[in-house]
Amino acid sequence: MAVPFVTLADIEAARARIAGDIVATPTVDSPSLSERFGVPVRLKLEHRQTTGAFKLRGASNAVALLSDGTRGVTAASTGNHGRALSLAAGRRGIPAVICMSRLVPENKLVEIRRLGAEARIVGASQDEAQVEAERLVAHEGFVMVPPFDDPAIVAGQGTLGLEIVEQTPDVETVLIQVSGGGLASGVAAAVKALRPNARIVGISMARGAAMKASLDAGRPVDVEEERTLADSLGGGIGLENRLTFAMCRDLLDDLVLLTETEIAAGIRHAYAEEREVVEGAGAVGIAALLAGKVKARGPTVAVLSGGNVDMNLHRDIVSGAWRDGRERAA
Repeated sequence: MAVPFVTLADIEAARARIAGDIVATPTVDSPSLSERFGVPVRLKLEHRQTTGAFKLRGASNAVALLSDGTRGVTAASTGNHGRALSLAAGRRGIPAVICMSRLVPENKLVEIRRLGAEARIVGASQDEAQVEAERLVAHEGFVMVPPFDDPAIVAGQGTLGLEIVEQTPDVETVLIQVSGGGLASGVAAAVKALRPNARIVGISMARGAAMKASLDAGRPVDVEEERTLADSLGGGIGLENRLTFAMCRDLLDDLVLLTETEIAAGIRHAYAEEREVVEGAGAVGIAALLAGKVKARGPTVAVLSGGNVDMNLHRDIVSGAWRDGRERAA
């Protein structure tokens, strides 16, 4: 295994830097999943993080490293990074413009604006939103705070991995969300440094899984962005990816994909059995276990990465009213 580009020392430094900006979220036992799979299964309740998702960790670390007099910050986001960056920048009096595609759910736009940032809708993909963010950097002097492919972001997200090992010292399997790879890279770097034999399994959706397609191709590739219940996992990894592609390649033991129906089952289980309200991306660890796509081997931790779900959609899913027409037709 190659030495990770972001090290344990980087992650520990990030934790000291952002200690006053984030919540150290709890990890709790799941009696229902433990009984079902015959090993201890625990849930890392990161959806209880301030702003409702893990993204505040990386955003807070990146903003803390900015120089005085920064004119403004920007990023392309599927919602959760934008919300986190809005809060982190606002705490330090720095303007923020978050560039997003039309696929971002309305509830996430509302929260970004509530935090005082500008939510700028550009095109129908993360790539188009990224172009606008780059224009702000080039022509208006803003600083880009990318959602994943940045050492400060990866180190900040890695603080979650430190907590996993501290809260479950004998962890053998970690189920972690994969989109652009910032969370997966940081968590894997932390966990592997402290528990070298632990297995890190990445989870994504089957629709538009850019990291999986890139790993299969052996290089970053473009993937069409599609609507999915796991909307926070949408978007590409960037053809010029400098960091997270290599870290995911070297540190993840597997990466599995879920159908929309499987993701919905994870959301329902989280609500009905665990009494937790999570978005699609937050439910994928539970969903992968329920679908039999990951075997729980030894003490297992599934990260509930976010809870920023549209509550009308959530009601439809947990009541059984939601159906995915494309999967049914297939």
